[in-house]
Amino acid sequence: MEENYIGRDLEATLTEAARYFPVLCVTGPRQSGKSTLVNHLFSDYTQFTLEDVDVRSAAMADPRGFLDQASASGGMIIDEVQRVPDLLSYIQGIVDRHPERRFVLSGSSNFSLLRGVSQSLAGRAGMFELLPMAFSEVKAQMAGTSLDELLWNGLYPAVCAGKNVAKYFYPSYVKTYLERDVRDILQVRNLMQFNTFLRLCASRIGSLFNASELANEVGVDSKTISSWLSILQTSYIIYLLPPYFANTRKRLVKTPKLYFCDTGLACYLLDITSPEVLQRDKMRGHLFENFVVTEALKHRYHAGKAANLFFYRDSNKNEIDLLCQTRRQVDGYEIKSAATFHPSFSAQLEKMPDYISGDVGRRGVIYNGEFENPNAATPLYNWRSFMP
Repeated sequence: MEENYIGRDLEATLTEAARYFPVLCVTGPRQSGKSTLVNHLFSDYTQFTLEDVDVRSAAMADPRGFLDQASASGGMIIDEVQRVPDLLSYIQGIVDRHPERRFVLSGSSNFSLLRGVSQSLAGRAGMFELLPMAFSEVKAQMAGTSLDELLWNGLYPAVCAGKNVAKYFYPSYVKTYLERDVRDILQVRNLMQFNTFLRLCASRIGSLFNASELANEVGVDSKTISSWLSILQTSYIIYLLPPYFANTRKRLVKTPKLYFCDTGLACYLLDITSPEVLQRDKMRGHLFENFVVTEALKHRYHAGKAANLFFYRDSNKNEIDLLCQTRRQVDGYEIKSAATFHPSFSAQLEKMPDYISGDVGRRGVIYNGEFENPNAATPLYNWRSFMP
């Protein structure tokens, strides 16, 4: 095994899916470990990255010749495949004629890759998403890590594996990836406005997204804000948690809540300079909520499942932080950063059957305290042991 390689929960899903699909597609944010994962899992495949200018030029000039370079096993890994979208049509022809051939495609632009796959590889490709490390993947390495350290450092693989540190990684990430991607896709001329937008988004973690309000503060129109947000979503920087709509008995909020896919990046954008500063910061509770929501998201995505995550809020301001929907039931969770339980934490959960017009399943409070009672009517979970 490679030095410092950390196993990913998605491995088992990809291994099983490879039995059924000639093409596997793995999307996710830049630096989330996509290349490391697929190169480790399919080490006998020929590996190429289209970030390399020479490789990209060769793929564009002679697509068939490029794709015929697969190893004797017939497998090929192509990283950042959305940079040469025409390859997808050629891959379709190859797997139709030679069903034994295998391709693993990865990319950091979900929209571009999904559009290409839906047009050229429908029914032939399995689509999967890899976010930064889940806590379950690094639990052993972080046995002595405090909550504030975890939130501030974030869970990008380079930081978790000790190859970089948060104070250097996140400023470079914004400069190298976010600003470049935005320039390439949206042709943004005023990066100062875009950076202001990023920081304002970070200050609204856990809040309802309001494009008009952000537009007024940034100095652009609401269409521009929506366009920028779309890119941040498809680049896996921001995640919008949708409201739960199945209940028709009450007037429900229809606006999604905004979260970042990694709390370390959010801390950088909030100018939180250390775990000690975070401990006293007014955003600590919001960042903890962000962490729990994205851990639930990773658990779903890395198992190859749809998110099916929601929040509940009605016109009477009744709210449940996180709903996890399955075929049979809806589970509900309240998220509190406090280390001491208070009975008010579970008040909304106890009323959940009045809000949800379906089978209510597991209910629980996720908090920062050590005491747990998983067998109670409304269980209490420490965040380290929470698994939706």
